[in-house]
Amino acid sequence: MTDHATTPGPAAHQKIDTSVPHSARIWNYWLGGKDNYPVDEQAGDAYTAVFPGIVTIARSSRAFLRRNITYLVAEAGIRQFLDVGTGLPTAENTHEVAQRLAPEARIVYVDNDPLVLAHARALLYSTPEGATAYVDANVLDPDRILAAATDTLDFSRPTALILSNILGHVADYDQARSIITHLMGALPSGSYLSINDGSRGVDPVFEQAQDAYNESGAVPYNLRTVDEITSFFDGLELLDPGVVSVPLWRPDSTGPAAEEVIAEHGGLARKP
Repeated sequence: MTDHATTPGPAAHQKIDTSVPHSARIWNYWLGGKDNYPVDEQAGDAYTAVFPGIVTIARSSRAFLRRNITYLVAEAGIRQFLDVGTGLPTAENTHEVAQRLAPEARIVYVDNDPLVLAHARALLYSTPEGATAYVDANVLDPDRILAAATDTLDFSRPTALILSNILGHVADYDQARSIITHLMGALPSGSYLSINDGSRGVDPVFEQAQDAYNESGAVPYNLRTVDEITSFFDGLELLDPGVVSVPLWRPDSTGPAAEEVIAEHGGLARKP
């Protein structure tokens, strides 16, 4: 039987508010998905009117994640993934990439949006050999995340923690670092941390668009400098080429143009 589970939490009792744009639904819209509402399309179009490059950022972010997971499974031998802030299911989700290479891989997705929860229940099914589970929890509550994830993952085995475009929703920089330390502290030696987030100091037009978005009433997303993103990996062993604009991280022929530097930086590191 397919191993698929959902751990209910606060979002399970929330109604979906279609009057306010939501970042996960806007991101889905930019990726070409259909799981969004007119308010999200309007916010997404307003953003692209100022900064059309956001679509490239969204798609480059997804391609970066795919390359990370491919490395983790095929070269590092990782078979467990904790994906926090997964957003709405689209193409090439973490479990799809991992289980295509290793059907026995086990994945826990974490999010706290009711629309994401509904789609996770419907769509995030595992291979029979592996497991895919969903935890309804907030990135600000690492204790709940870890406690619920142990129903599916064995934290005595190396595990990859995926934080893709989620830390920008943690306004306080020190709190973001603390969350990473807490989550990685529960994982054994040989585990990995994958992070990518929007970066400040690269493209002023992007920053202008993001500042306007943050003032729109939507949940703010905070851009950080490349140095700040790099510091999230303190104490870990960064893989080459380090923290770079995501198209430059071990590019392949299936992703966006490798020579394009965009305001989205990320990296992958191993816990010694």
